[in-house]
Amino acid sequence: MLSTIERRNEIVNMVNEAGKLEVQALADKFNVSTVTIRADLNDLDKKRLLIRSRGGAIAAKNIAKELSVKEKHCENLSIKEKIADATIKLINNGEVLLLDSGTTTEQVAKKLAAHKNLVVMTNGLNIANELADLSEVEVMMTGGKLRQKSLSFHGRQAESSLENLRFDKLILGVDGIDETASITTHFEHEASLNRVMCKSAKQIIVVTDSSKFGKSGFHVIGDLSMVDVLITDNKIPEAFKDAATKANVKIIIVN
Repeated sequence: MLSTIERRNEIVNMVNEAGKLEVQALADKFNVSTVTIRADLNDLDKKRLLIRSRGGAIAAKNIAKELSVKEKHCENLSIKEKIADATIKLINNGEVLLLDSGTTTEQVAKKLAAHKNLVVMTNGLNIANELADLSEVEVMMTGGKLRQKSLSFHGRQAESSLENLRFDKLILGVDGIDETASITTHFEHEASLNRVMCKSAKQIIVVTDSSKFGKSGFHVIGDLSMVDVLITDNKIPEAFKDAATKANVKIIIVN
């Protein structure tokens, strides 16, 4: 039987190779209890050799770095603008929209000026600011506690504001789509709010540039299969394109 040090070294190698592994699979592999594996993973997480996740661990190299809104504005801006152009074509006059916080969704907000008679609810302070001067858009906010890094509101107040509302479309930004085709974000309360958003919308449109594929935030919003439309750029890895197709997700690709 391997020593604790040898087992933990092997766990790091396995997680790095697989990208993500579950506690039970590791317990079976090393013929030890799940309690022992959890202790291993917690220790390795503290040493930053992997990232502890719900039910398992994720390779540290696969965790997307969370940028502030200011930093995100400088990242892939031209691609985000093209994604927004494609998104706008799916929005009709007179619709009720739910617009997630983020810089890609902010580009969508900037392009709504030509639309008529819209109602847009958002959890993003930056989104509301972009919409404030549009006479044909009725702006609503979720309320809640403001997270300054992402300029997004979250919490029970934000979630309860959506409970009795229904939207034609949700425009959702994400921090990562990992190898298991899970849609993820960095912040736990944001993931919780996003799940409520998804339940409130007739159609879910995910907008993300290709750099987010193969990366993972720490908290899962849901599976790719819950998405109706995915809008991204032409550098999307083929594996994710195939996964989206198998999940019956419509893919719109911009150059």
